[in-house]
Amino acid sequence: MQSTHALAAVAAAIALLAAPATTLAAYNTLDGRKPLVIAHRGASGYLPEHTLEAYARAIELGADFIEPDLVMTKDGHLIARHEPMLDGTTDVASKFGADRRTTKMVDGVATTAYFASDFTLAEIKTLRAVQPSAARPQQFNGLYQIPTLDEIVSLAKSANRTVGIYPEIKHSTFHAGIFGSRAIENTLVDRLHAAYGNSAGAPVFIQSFEVNNLQYLNTRTDIKLVQLIDANDVNPDGTLDLSAPYGQPYDVVAAGGGLTFQQMVSDVGLAFIKTYADGIGPWKPYLVKTVADGVDRDGDGMLTIKDRRVDGSTGVIEAAHAAGLLVHAYTFRNDASGYGFADPKEEMAYYMRLGVDGVFTDFPDTGVLAVAAVPEPSTYAAMLAGLAMIGGVLRRRRGG
Repeated sequence: MQSTHALAAVAAAIALLAAPATTLAAYNTLDGRKPLVIAHRGASGYLPEHTLEAYARAIELGADFIEPDLVMTKDGHLIARHEPMLDGTTDVASKFGADRRTTKMVDGVATTAYFASDFTLAEIKTLRAVQPSAARPQQFNGLYQIPTLDEIVSLAKSANRTVGIYPEIKHSTFHAGIFGSRAIENTLVDRLHAAYGNSAGAPVFIQSFEVNNLQYLNTRTDIKLVQLIDANDVNPDGTLDLSAPYGQPYDVVAAGGGLTFQQMVSDVGLAFIKTYADGIGPWKPYLVKTVADGVDRDGDGMLTIKDRRVDGSTGVIEAAHAAGLLVHAYTFRNDASGYGFADPKEEMAYYMRLGVDGVFTDFPDTGVLAVAAVPEPSTYAAMLAGLAMIGGVLRRRRGG
């Protein structure tokens, strides 16, 4: 009889271990779901950024969302470029003369460049993308076109699973000065509503470093909104350098306001963001404090940011969740910016264990591996409980 009970207990423990994760309380995220892998500019670590090919590769590698940065052409089309300037990411200089370069104010800085806003979509379509980072593959330069938002939406919708899009409105104040107040926001919302409907359940997030445009969008759409949080650098002691132009949202600067990004991650700032947005997209040093203490932790004989001491959570993730805000951290790269980490998968997994709801990464396959490396907290607890139960039964059997 005791043997029968023991076998039943072992069977129950095994069933507990085999229980689907979906039946258990889940990850340490705001909603308990697994953290999202957001392909930053597509699979930009492998292919020229903001191309259909880079987005398609990201989808193949398992990304949950693809991220297009959006700027506007002269004739009012939304295209994917990291900046309104075309110089660094396209072959524009080889196809158009220097007379097409102009000088414009971009976030208060006089910038001379080939601007997307001076070119029609037909002209843009004659350009080809190039890889801006010399350390990344260059053999694809000159092969791929510059995509429109509509083309990116069509690509995402053609996937054999749900793949979301995560557009960023680039330099809203800059675009307003050229096309009129809220022109880029209205164009974006009109296209997204046509494609996905006006729904908070749509697989879409809209993000911006500015504040006013997100407040406006909150009156125009139910699609989820995310406030980006920036800084200039990380000081040796782990505090953030808020030097201009990275210390404040530019629309706040233009209006003469004093609100800083640092203030926006305080309890008061997060409560303010909650009045118009669904989440924050902070630069990752806001979330984890790292200190340059002079120790060569990876043993390569050089002191780099990878050697920084990791002191743990700053409390921003926890405070944001307490305010009801999602936290999507940027940017995780296999080949750069690993503050305190030499292993990019472990870096992302560390942030996921703390509870980030998503990560922006140039290498979405590494992000997928990081998610797989993070057990759901209650699943892990259930495994331990199941193992303890089996161990107890076996001990009782040996003792009997």
